[in-house]
Amino acid sequence: MKPPLPGVAPPELGEVTAMTVWPSIGSHPLGRLIGRLCAKRVGVGILTVGNFWALATIPLSLALYFWLRMPYLCKRYTLTNRRIIICKGLAPRDEKWLELEEFESCELEILPGQEWLRSGDLVFHHGEIEVLRLAGVVRPHVFRGVCLTAQRALLSVRKIVHEQAAAAAE
Repeated sequence: MKPPLPGVAPPELGEVTAMTVWPSIGSHPLGRLIGRLCAKRVGVGILTVGNFWALATIPLSLALYFWLRMPYLCKRYTLTNRRIIICKGLAPRDEKWLELEEFESCELEILPGQEWLRSGDLVFHHGEIEVLRLAGVVRPHVFRGVCLTAQRALLSVRKIVHEQAAAAAE
């Protein structure tokens, strides 16, 4: 018996979660404003305007962080072996989702203020149409890579299964 492919769950398991990420404060306009203020590098050594703003905005950043984690407001982005899901609420319910075979490209868009927060938006396209946007993903290049790898794995397995079914039918 061959070992299973990494990241591909057997059909009897159904949908399996591969990765979940929570959006940063960079998903909110106020968080991006904080990021823009903290990114200012005018000054000498560690005595910069940005570092001053980073210290001064700690209470506001914490308040925004906990506001975004409120039980009825909180969101998370979940990647499964079949789709990408935006879940809402403390007891997560699917708000929006995108099947892995329903997008052709995934682009990283870093809005002003998100660079300092090490976050960005992942934009999924089908042709020229934006089909899903994940706002404020922390370390977005990592999550993008995992999404693309899961998509390639799913499409490869479906291709092999289709080829095997066609060969068995002959």
